[in-house]
Amino acid sequence: MGTHISKAVPGRLYILAAAVMWSTSGLFTKTSLFDDWPLEERGLLMAFWRALFAGLLLAPAIRRPRMNWKLAPMAGCFAVMSVAYLNAVTMNTAANAIWLQSTAPLWIFIYTLILLRTPPKRRDAAPLTFCALGLGIILFYEFTSPAAGNSSAISSGAANFSSMGVAYGLVAGACYGAVVMFIRSLRSENVVWLVAVNHLFTAAVLAPFVIYLDRWPDIATYHGAAQLLVLAGFGLFQMGLPYLLFMRGLQRISGQEASLIALLEPVLVPAWVFFVLGNTETQWWTLVGGCLILTGLVIRYWPKRGSAAPL
Repeated sequence: MGTHISKAVPGRLYILAAAVMWSTSGLFTKTSLFDDWPLEERGLLMAFWRALFAGLLLAPAIRRPRMNWKLAPMAGCFAVMSVAYLNAVTMNTAANAIWLQSTAPLWIFIYTLILLRTPPKRRDAAPLTFCALGLGIILFYEFTSPAAGNSSAISSGAANFSSMGVAYGLVAGACYGAVVMFIRSLRSENVVWLVAVNHLFTAAVLAPFVIYLDRWPDIATYHGAAQLLVLAGFGLFQMGLPYLLFMRGLQRISGQEASLIALLEPVLVPAWVFFVLGNTETQWWTLVGGCLILTGLVIRYWPKRGSAAPL
C-alpha cells in the first residue's frame, strides 16, 4: 500500500504541473506584444509557432515510431483544433474558448453514438446533461447579449468577432473530441510519437499560410526578439513540456484521476488572464456555464469508492 501511494504522489504532481502549464495559454495570446498582428491572422500565426516549437522539443524523445493510416486524420483534426482554439482565444475571451473546447466529451458521445453505434451508458447521462446546459447558457448569451463582444482586444466589429470566436471554440471542441477518439484507437503506439506528429504536422500544414502572410518576428529589433522569445515559450512551456509531464503522470495514476486533476486547466485560464494581465473580460454566463460543464466532468470522472479506475 505504501509503495502504491509513493508511486501515485509524483504522478499526481506531474498531472497538476501539466494542467497549470496548459492553463497559461491566455497569457501568451492576450499579451500586447502581438497587437500589431491583425486579429484575423493572429490565431493562425500563433498556432504555427506554438506547434513548431512544441514539435521540435518532443522530437528527440520519440521512441519506436510506426506509420499508421490513422495518423493522417488525427493530425489533421489536431491542426484544425489548434488554429480554431487560438482564434477563439484571440476573438473572444480566454474563458469562453477553454470552456467551449472542454465540451469535447459531448462530441465524443456524439461520435461514439453515430460512428460506433454504441448506446450511452447510464453514468454518462448526468455529466452530458450538465455539459449541454453549460454550453447552452454560454451560446445563448453570447449570441443574444449586447455585452458579449466587449473583449478588450477588439476595438471595432466586436460583436461579429465575438460570435466568430464562439464558432471557433465549438470547432475546437469538436476536433479535440475527434483527436481523443483517434488517440484511443492508436493507444498501442508510442505516445510521444503521436504528440510529436500532431504538432509537427500542424506546423507543416500552416507553414505555407504563414509564408504567404509574410509576417515574421523581426529579431533585429527588441520588439521582434521579444515576440520570438514569447512564441518559443508558448510552444515549449505551454504545450511541449506539459504533454511530456502528462504522459509521465499517466504511467503512475489512472486515466480517470488524471482527467480529474487536469480539470484545473479551465478554472485557471481566466484567473491567469485576470491576475497577471488585469483583464476582466469574463462574463457571468461564462462563469455559470463553465461551472456546469466542470460539474458534469467531475461527476463523470470522480473515482468510485471500491472500484478500480481504468488506465
